[in-house]
Amino acid sequence: MSVRTLWWFGGAAFGVVLGAGITGFAALAEAALAPCLIVLLFLTFLDIPFDTGMRAVRDLRFLAVVAALNFLVVPLVVAGLIAVFDIADPLLPAVLIVLLCPCIDYVIAFTRAAGGAADLLLTLTPVLMIAQLLLLPVMLWAITGGRLSVDLPVRPLAGALLLFIIVPFTAAVLVQRIVRWAPRLVGAVDATTRLMDPAMTVTLLVITAAVIPMIAGFAGQLGIVAIVFAVFAVGMTAIGWCVTRLLHLGPRRSRAVILSGVTRNSLVMLPIVRAITGEGIGPAGVVTQTLVELLAMLVLVRFLPRLVPGTAVSENR
Repeated sequence: MSVRTLWWFGGAAFGVVLGAGITGFAALAEAALAPCLIVLLFLTFLDIPFDTGMRAVRDLRFLAVVAALNFLVVPLVVAGLIAVFDIADPLLPAVLIVLLCPCIDYVIAFTRAAGGAADLLLTLTPVLMIAQLLLLPVMLWAITGGRLSVDLPVRPLAGALLLFIIVPFTAAVLVQRIVRWAPRLVGAVDATTRLMDPAMTVTLLVITAAVIPMIAGFAGQLGIVAIVFAVFAVGMTAIGWCVTRLLHLGPRRSRAVILSGVTRNSLVMLPIVRAITGEGIGPAGVVTQTLVELLAMLVLVRFLPRLVPGTAVSENR
């Protein structure tokens, strides 16, 4: 295990200890979650060369693969999992909602860390946001045979796009422009980007500390959905790997496609699930997915460059 992965794993594990062992710490962690994500994404964007970032707009092949994986393949995988595993209400809508919505925020940081095409994936975040906004009700209706449908509110997704993508992205672009005008600041910016690993460690600590108490009260009932989430992560990694090899996408784009297929929009979907199912086991199911996914991401960041070899992580710098 690399030093980076060890620190990240340690941060996540320490968050579990703090969230479960210190009364009131989970509430503090939840309040700190958005600022931590904003800082993490700002540091990620600051280290991305945006001169070539607009290639994703013209890279229709990459866009088509990401869209097809998330909105054609994922629903089929989820439908198969629901058919195999017996999941009752109110866990069922929570599981469906979180698995059907691709991540639009920290997937970029993990893609960057794994040496993937984070710049291309960043450019596609508005497309992914709009697509899940329009398609989630249709996918829910199709998978449940019309039994479950929901009107996905625009505000949470638009707010997440503004807070976690537009704000840190704009700040990073402004800093990069300032550095062009004042080259003497290059050293300070380089030193700032080296804070990304500590920022990821703190973010993982905050996420796990915020969600672990919600799971604790329903641990005995969440085993089946934890298995579903783990099978989903493994299955989408395998499918993404096969698809990208078949299409010869290249290592950076392949890693981005695989991580986009695995990573779900749990932190944004949590308040929506709360509104639909109420407090209790529904939201607990969503945060279970968050924990399973974080563990999967820690593994993938370490091993994805070996699974899809050919480009060093430093190539993204």
